[in-house]
Amino acid sequence: MSADDRMRWEQQHLKSLGTEQPSAFLREILESRAWPALCGGALDIACGKGRNAIYLAQRGFAVTALDISAGALAEGRRRAQQQHLLIDWHLCDLEASALAPVAGSFDLIINFNYLQRALIRPMQQAVKPGGHVIFETYLIDQAAVGHPKNPDYLLQHNELLECFGDFRVLFCREGKFSDGGAEAFRAAIFAQRIK
Repeated sequence: MSADDRMRWEQQHLKSLGTEQPSAFLREILESRAWPALCGGALDIACGKGRNAIYLAQRGFAVTALDISAGALAEGRRRAQQQHLLIDWHLCDLEASALAPVAGSFDLIINFNYLQRALIRPMQQAVKPGGHVIFETYLIDQAAVGHPKNPDYLLQHNELLECFGDFRVLFCREGKFSDGGAEAFRAAIFAQRIK
């Protein structure tokens, strides 16, 4: 990632002040009685200020959180410390590093509002057999109504289903959803690694 991109993310996180709620899709999965309870080690990819990492730690997960923004990680660390939560925070340029060294290490991997297609396979390999992935980001339809507009950062229709074809798909959705703010076109999947 370029220095300009890193600065853009730092500015983006500085603009969004206040306590952020965890993702509605993440809460829906973890608070549902539709699936066995999830627990263990979790990886939060592109965690930002840690809204989802903190939520997972509150639920007893041992969380590792990655992001490119030092400012966002500092805010997440501060909020976690206020609640006496232990989270392993890492400054990480996801475009320049791979998840391969952590292959088969996590019971749960989450990815929200971030799309780097080259990371999907390493993400799948980083989850333990029997472990789960929860992934949600913007759908191609979002370009017509708001941000983001770059197709590199927008999922095609059914793309998550295709990417997770060798996983057991427990729940998948596409459409216009709210995540605590304005509605946006999003795609999401909850899937289990079966081998």
